[in-house]
Amino acid sequence: MTATTQDINRTGTEDVSYRVLQELVFPAKDRLPTQPLYMDTRSDTGTAVPSEDALQGDRQIVVNVASQPAATDSLTILGRRSLRVHARNTVSFATYFNAFPASYWRHNTHLREVVLSVRTSGRGSVTVYSSNARGESVPVSVHEVSGDEQVTEAALPLKAFADGGWYWFDLAAADESLTLLGAQWLGDGAGTTEGTVTLQITTMNKPSYCLTNARLLVEQQENLPQVSEVVIVDQGNQKVVEEPGFREVQDRFDGRLRVIDQANLGGAGGFARGMYEAVKAESTYVLLMDDDVEIEPEAVRRVSVFADYCKRPTLVGGHMIDLLNPTKIHNFGEAMDPYSFQYAPAGDGVETGHDFRRNNLRATPWMHRRVEVDYNAWWMCLIPTQVIREIGLALPVFIKWDDVEYGIRAKAAGYRTVSLPGVAVWHLAWADKDDTISWQAYFHKRNQLVAALLHSPFDRGGRCSRATASRTCGTCCPCSTSPRRLGCSRCGTCWPGRRLCTSCCRSGSGTCASS
Repeated sequence: MTATTQDINRTGTEDVSYRVLQELVFPAKDRLPTQPLYMDTRSDTGTAVPSEDALQGDRQIVVNVASQPAATDSLTILGRRSLRVHARNTVSFATYFNAFPASYWRHNTHLREVVLSVRTSGRGSVTVYSSNARGESVPVSVHEVSGDEQVTEAALPLKAFADGGWYWFDLAAADESLTLLGAQWLGDGAGTTEGTVTLQITTMNKPSYCLTNARLLVEQQENLPQVSEVVIVDQGNQKVVEEPGFREVQDRFDGRLRVIDQANLGGAGGFARGMYEAVKAESTYVLLMDDDVEIEPEAVRRVSVFADYCKRPTLVGGHMIDLLNPTKIHNFGEAMDPYSFQYAPAGDGVETGHDFRRNNLRATPWMHRRVEVDYNAWWMCLIPTQVIREIGLALPVFIKWDDVEYGIRAKAAGYRTVSLPGVAVWHLAWADKDDTISWQAYFHKRNQLVAALLHSPFDRGGRCSRATASRTCGTCCPCSTSPRRLGCSRCGTCWPGRRLCTSCCRSGSGTCASS
């Protein structure tokens, strides 16, 4: 289908009030390495880039896969929401941040149609695509554009996206450059109310991260009207308020940035304070965020708008992108095994550490299936205050498993969690921040056991409590059921960093993990 006029697919909808669900954004100048998350200038070949798994025998069938290196001279980024496609070049927005996750909207909201609105200047075409749960994509419509400024709009149904699938569009310039002035995904706003958000960050001696994120938020505050207040709960001795430049940023917030000093009650205590403050302020939602993350401000708007449209109060969270490898999705959602009471990646075939530099969205069939989760980690998670009023604050466990337990508790009360594609933060991956082999491992195991005893459907917490009782140190030496502190005489590393206790290592029983 070819369309050349504005509103061609919206005849008779003049009285409909539309809300912006999602807006196209591009990386800031200091984040250009993240471009594969926002745009794709590679050519489509119809064959997949072989992955390491494929070379080992796990074949993947993919349609419309970009396999050529990204062109560096095909476009120019003009700003956060505009770019210029050079003559006879194409750019695709089949990308993590700019494609529209249609199946998540179809399944969790009452919305049954989305409107794509694209503003362009110059001559070329806008081609809209859709995909299914198998990752197969087809063109939906082609819109020829020309002139100084033209608005192209297409109404796109969501009925077919029950199990998975996305919408996106490509821009192709003719024999002259084509400028994208902006693009939005719109939804009928009837029956929805824009909720207010208390955005809360818990911090412990990371003032520079907090200030950087506060600065990003204040620079985009005109696009984030739903954020009524930013609350930083400071539990450290390196104070955020003493960071150079803080007062300037606080003044720009015009009273909407507040820092609360409290004793170090761990992440659980900090986030519980944020929940309390949001309820006290009568906000619709609290958005909990870690302090050691880098944010995409557009994600803040998306997560709250999605929650506004949900059929019932829903916890909505973001994915985790590897901070040191900024095009890798490290966590796409997690689910619980009820018997072992252990979390693991949710969904079939979900890949940990998927790199968009190597394979784009079209080349990633598993990412087109809707993924159901049991909880979302609190590096970025929005919680309706209605849920907090009903089920209470975070469990006072200091650190670890507070977010897992809360998601399970909310699910038991009838409140689902959605990990929404297109919503994410950059965070250190576990390989660079492995807290299961340090003193924090104690809190991992203790709090897992506490959560299992509270929520497991199996007697005495299922396998979780049995596994703990059968090992001396929770996860390490199997020599006895009596607790022993690990301290390897050869490697000098204390529990729980190695697999054997001191006596076993010295006697030669078993093999030291460091040998």
